[in-house]
Amino acid sequence: MSERHTVLRCVHGLGLAAWFGGSLMGVVGLNGAARGGRYTADEASRIAMAGWAKWAPVNAVAIGAHLLGGAGLPAADVVRVRGRRGGAAAALVEIVLTGAALTATTYSWVLGSKLAVSTSDGAEDLDYAVSHPVDVENARSQLRVMQWTLPALTGAIVVLNALRGEQRRSVQQTAGVSQTTACRVPVSRFADSRAW
Repeated sequence: MSERHTVLRCVHGLGLAAWFGGSLMGVVGLNGAARGGRYTADEASRIAMAGWAKWAPVNAVAIGAHLLGGAGLPAADVVRVRGRRGGAAAALVEIVLTGAALTATTYSWVLGSKLAVSTSDGAEDLDYAVSHPVDVENARSQLRVMQWTLPALTGAIVVLNALRGEQRRSVQQTAGVSQTTACRVPVSRFADSRAW
């Protein structure tokens, strides 16, 4: 197998960059602009939800690219992951963080959809909102937390990827292979070889 996996790494990294950057810009820029105007809480929610709805397809592509690149890298890097000190643990932490970020993204979308219907002034949405009541203030509060959680989780993945990039350096690989080999070689062999 080739030692370089540039396309996979680019797809993985660009997807993560868009996921992180979009979520951070949304929570700071879009939500901040909607709340900063002279709007009622419902109007601000509608403005922010419209912006998030425009971003959703791009975000879905970014997440898909990140997952696609991420799925191909472990198969390509299995030898390197085994040879790196902490490589397997870092890979596991990235999987857990990615799962948490996916959960936060999905839950944010669910909350946003509920708020969009509940704050809409359309007749159809109003009928649905009456038959499916939502605690709007509670949903807004939860959504605010989720929208800040998302850039924190994806930012942590960015930091972890930087750490894993450092582990790919030859110095780290040599140290990891040496440690792994030393753990697998029985101590008695070293004792016998010193006796010579």
